Amino acid sequence: MLNFSKKLIHWYLQNKRELPWRQTKDPYRIWLSEIILQQTRVEQGMPYYFSFVETYPDVKALADAPEDDVLKLWQGLGYYSRARNLHATAKKVAYEHKGIFPDTYKELKKLKGVGDYTASAIASICFDEAAAVVDGNVYRVLSRIFGIDTPINSTPGAKEFKALAQELIDEKDPATFNQAIMEFGATQCKPKNPYCLHCPFNEGCIAFQQGKISDLPVKKGKIKVRDRFFNYLIFITPDGQTMLQQREGKGIWRGLFDFPLLETEKDLPEARFRESVNSLKITTKEKSIRFSDLPVEEVILQQRDPIIHKLSHQKLHVKFWVVKLSEASGLQTIAYERLGDFAVPRVIDRFLEDFDFKDFL
Repeated sequence: MLNFSKKLIHWYLQNKRELPWRQTKDPYRIWLSEIILQQTRVEQGMPYYFSFVETYPDVKALADAPEDDVLKLWQGLGYYSRARNLHATAKKVAYEHKGIFPDTYKELKKLKGVGDYTASAIASICFDEAAAVVDGNVYRVLSRIFGIDTPINSTPGAKEFKALAQELIDEKDPATFNQAIMEFGATQCKPKNPYCLHCPFNEGCIAFQQGKISDLPVKKGKIKVRDRFFNYLIFITPDGQTMLQQREGKGIWRGLFDFPLLETEKDLPEARFRESVNSLKITTKEKSIRFSDLPVEEVILQQRDPIIHKLSHQKLHVKFWVVKLSEASGLQTIAYERLGDFAVPRVIDRFLEDFDFKDFL
């Protein structure tokens, strides 16, 4: 086991990427980087890390920010519960812990949005606690090298891999060990086309020796993906006003803004749009207005084929319908130039990149 740690750290010191969060032991910056990088590639997450550090240089600055501003800065990263948890934890650390992060794995895990992996990373990197990290990269490395076929998304699997990682960790230098095994999984022992021929572990790697690289790690059956059909209504008045609504409830987009939405059971053809949308109620702060009562001049479908937007367990089929109105007629509207001030789901943000309101005025 000691040989594994030495070999891994030796590889890391020769091959590691120079990343900004590796230049610090500041718990705020390590925590921020770990939350951003959950289910996000380093290349995608790095600009967000820089934006957050520049906008909110410490945990107090983040805690004092309005949630809408935090969500706007997060826009494009997805999994918006991470941003809400980030903000909630910043408030807790700033006001209940006087701006000082807990310094043990056990106490870190009590923070919202901080699970086993993130607590282990912060505890080891910032406070030298020998708490082993286990994420997708670690599952892949350990399952291949040690030939473990226990499903990684099962309770027994989670316990087995955590115990093995804890047994392997270099207790004298847990920070380097944890960063090394994550880096090894991200750049060497990759999901596809790993560099097995130039791997320091290939002679003893069970998956490599037995030709099982593509079979490990093992996952139990995936959750069925649900298809949903979204029809967004882009209201446009003659003076360039449009409408956004803030989403409520418990959905992943809670707190974000989007256009009025008609969700249907299947794809909505143009010929059936009016009969489907007439009973839709557009909600304002004072009242609800039926679509059929609005002064609609024209409806224009923006693309015949829906935009496909994939979430973790959902596949969204999204259409955008421009609805030209002769007047606002009681709707709470904003100037279209202000759309960039609001945090919106990525699918809307991408659509707006190529959409020009001036074409409809």
